[in-house]
Formats: sequence, C-alpha cells, structure tokens
Amino acid sequence: MAARIDHTVTSGTFSLDGQTFDVDNNVWVVGDDAECVVIDAPHDVEAILRTVGGRRVLAILATHAHDDHVRVAPELAAETDAPVLLHPADRVLWNMVHPHVRPDGDLDDGQTIAVAGAALHVLHTPGHSPGACCFHAPELGALFSGDTLFKGGPGATGRSYSDFGTIIESIRTKLLTLPPETVVHPGHGDSTTIGEEAPHLDEWIARGH
Repeated sequence: MAARIDHTVTSGTFSLDGQTFDVDNNVWVVGDDAECVVIDAPHDVEAILRTVGGRRVLAILATHAHDDHVRVAPELAAETDAPVLLHPADRVLWNMVHPHVRPDGDLDDGQTIAVAGAALHVLHTPGHSPGACCFHAPELGALFSGDTLFKGGPGATGRSYSDFGTIIESIRTKLLTLPPETVVHPGHGDSTTIGEEAPHLDEWIARGH
C-alpha cells in the first residue's frame, strides 16, 4: 500500500526569551495503514494518537526543538515505543524543554528515513534554529518544512539561536532547488509549493524577515 500524508492541528503555546504566545501547530504523519512516522509532537498526545490510528510508529521526527514542536515528544515516545530523533545542534533548545530526558537519536543532513515504501530525506536547514531540519519525500512530492519555510516567506529569526542570513542560505541552497511542484507542508499554517515561493526570495531578503 502506498504511503500517504495525514494531518492534524494542535493548539497550545510557544515560549522563548521570556515571552509566551498562543500557537496552532501542524502535525504531519507519513505512512500507510501499517506503519508511519510522526513529524513533530507539539501539544496534544491524544490528537496525535488519533491521527496515527493504531499504526506502528517507526520514529518521531523533530523539525526543531522549540517547545511548541517537542513538548509532548517524550510522552508520545512512551505511548508508541518510537524513538525521538533530533538534530544534535538543537540539543540546547531541547534541554530547555526537557532537561531530564534525552532524544533517542540524531538526525543528520543527507540521512534517509524509510517508511511505507517511501523515503524521507533529511535536509539540515539551520536559521530558525541551529538544528532545524526539513524532510523531503520525493515519492510523495512533498517537503515537510517545519518553521524554515512558510507560505509567504522564511520562518522567524528574531529570537535566541536564530539568524536571518543563515535561514536564507538554507532556503536558497536546500529548498528552492527542489522541483517547483513540490508541496511544502509547514509547521504552522497553510501549505504552499516551492514554485509559489521561489520567485519571492529577493523580496524576503529586502524586507529582512
């Protein structure tokens, strides 16, 4: 059975640098009827488990370690017996959220994660955070972009451990080189395509965010 993409939205808060905001987070689940991977574990374990629907979870993939993307990752891991994988450069952010729990494994640029006959290629795309990663699934024509690329521009870089020049370089070299028809599924908000976003790179650079 071919792999597919399932999706739910969970609501909660994001806190960093002494400020807290209400946020809605996308959770993307990639797999077939038997197995899947979960991309990000934000606020609500039960909502994620309903989307998983009893399938075997091979891994919980963290696009980055801001609290609104990994808050329930250890709890989800315990419920599903699946490892939490995170790029090691984001361990400093993870430790702010889960100081007494370590991720189960690392994500590395160029790594491939197989699920339900599809391959998720790990793209290390620092900028929003040092260890931010996107996951490209060519068989599905999809990119799971976390908070690196949204409909309308790059992710925010105004807080600790982020850098605008770095995120622009990540987007330019790692994401806008993908096929234009690639559907971009971000960590928040609506999906878009590489082709829709690519013409606006210079505008983003000019505005500085």
